Amino acid sequence: MSGLRDHEVSFLRRLDPPWRIQRFLDGLEYDVRGSGCRSPRRVLRERCVQCMDGALFAAAALRVQGHVPLIVDLEAERDSDHVLAVYRANGAWGALACSNYSGLRSREPVYRTLRELVMSYFDCYFNLRREKTLRRYSRPIDLRRFDARDWMGDSANLWYIPEYLVGVRHYALLSQAQEHALGLTDRRLFQAGLVGHVGPAAGKPRTP
Repeated sequence: MSGLRDHEVSFLRRLDPPWRIQRFLDGLEYDVRGSGCRSPRRVLRERCVQCMDGALFAAAALRVQGHVPLIVDLEAERDSDHVLAVYRANGAWGALACSNYSGLRSREPVYRTLRELVMSYFDCYFNLRREKTLRRYSRPIDLRRFDARDWMGDSANLWYIPEYLVGVRHYALLSQAQEHALGLTDRRLFQAGLVGHVGPAAGKPRTP
């Protein structure tokens, strides 16, 4: 397995079924400073993670378990983007993710299409002004394209992966009329989404 040692592969293989991958991610320290874009090996070593490297770790673990290592980029307005590791089981899509917001993490593999999966994040995707901010999503990106750069085991920061995502085609989720008609997130849903949140106070920029 590209870039990983045998004991690392064995550990990732034990995180099966996928909900065990999510449980492992949820137990790690969340890097609110965004101080790195870590490889899966570095996540295992440092036990610290944020959105991008959480998705990379989850994709690597899914790969060890026989899935194609796929990620999807979610684009937002007046907010930060978010990245999912996606997979298929029994013909349906599911997702794993690391987030500072409780509603932007995993989804069970029960969604018939990728768009349907992405839309399940819509109501939980808000900024600290309670604006609903999710607007676009990318096609799935197969991380095997980066195997030659040792993305699973490299000790350097993997900023070239999020830089690549910027140029990938994204698909709009809403029409302009739908965007203009959006209301604010309900206060109860807003508070539920902040369970476990660490970082800046309300009104400041957020990290998904």
